[in-house]
Amino acid sequence: METRTILITGANGEIGHGLVSYFADHNRVRVVAMDLNTMDDNTRKKCFKVYAGDILDTRFLDSISTAHDFDVIYHLAALLSTRAERQPTIAHKVNVDGTLNLLEMAITQSRLQGKDVKFIYPSSIAVYGLPDIETKHRAGRLNEEEWTEPRTMYGINKLYSERLGRYYMSFYRQLDANPMGGKIDFRCVRFPGLISAFTLPTGGTSDFAPEMLHYAAKSERYNCFVREDTRIPFMAMPDGVNALLKLEAAERSSLSSQVYNVGSFSPTAHELKARVKKAFPSAEIEFKPDLKRQVILDTWPEDVDDSRARKDWGWEPEYDFEMAFDDYLVPAVREFYGSK
Repeated sequence: METRTILITGANGEIGHGLVSYFADHNRVRVVAMDLNTMDDNTRKKCFKVYAGDILDTRFLDSISTAHDFDVIYHLAALLSTRAERQPTIAHKVNVDGTLNLLEMAITQSRLQGKDVKFIYPSSIAVYGLPDIETKHRAGRLNEEEWTEPRTMYGINKLYSERLGRYYMSFYRQLDANPMGGKIDFRCVRFPGLISAFTLPTGGTSDFAPEMLHYAAKSERYNCFVREDTRIPFMAMPDGVNALLKLEAAERSSLSSQVYNVGSFSPTAHELKARVKKAFPSAEIEFKPDLKRQVILDTWPEDVDDSRARKDWGWEPEYDFEMAFDDYLVPAVREFYGSK
């Protein structure tokens, strides 16, 4: 078996750290990690090479592409939903132009190497856009094709990038007289809200769930920015990392699509509060909805239909709602903050 070289963009994030740690435990894998910021020493030690730079800097990307032949690219770098609404022009540059730059790198590499390069892309439930709360309740679990009418810059960016990936995989320069060998094998996971025990996120519209947990562990009062009845799908962070790895490992012949929903559990904000208070009885959590952010959440589905992923590549989350808290979140945040 030949040694594979894997590029991970946005490697300083928790999914990036999870991927780096996973591949560090496997032989015949060279991890090339890049991020806008300098890597921490622990991550650096696990990588073959690390780079600090901007995915909008094509000279920077060209220098990396010249130095390495990639088998797989995990493109994680992005500007998240809430920040994207506040800085839509910058979000479009990072989330679309940056992705386009990485797709160009991948297609160039594939043609020079004469073989397919896998491109693993995390998308989001932000690609959905239900018109009102009544329609959301009626719709229930959405499949990959339903209600893809996003109202946010982040959702628009993600949906467009999904379609860019399809184009680069199946139709890139389709008018060329003599097509060259090699193409992109584009594979996309649409994530629900991700809840981590180790990172308090900033910039995500679904952050009310991890914020609720982390504030409770720190014994700090939390004003939750959504209504108690708000329901969207969530997933424990380790399952998010595992979904990307499992999709990347699947045989192309078993995949019927380039884009897959993945789901795990879908509690209301009230149910999340009750579960957090079960673990931290003294937690002070009050609902003070931010009406503008609430409108966005009301356009996202109550749950997603991930039957396509389950059928094609054996997707199954390790953590349901209770297990996520009992076996991962609560023990880890207690250790992280030294709380009881």
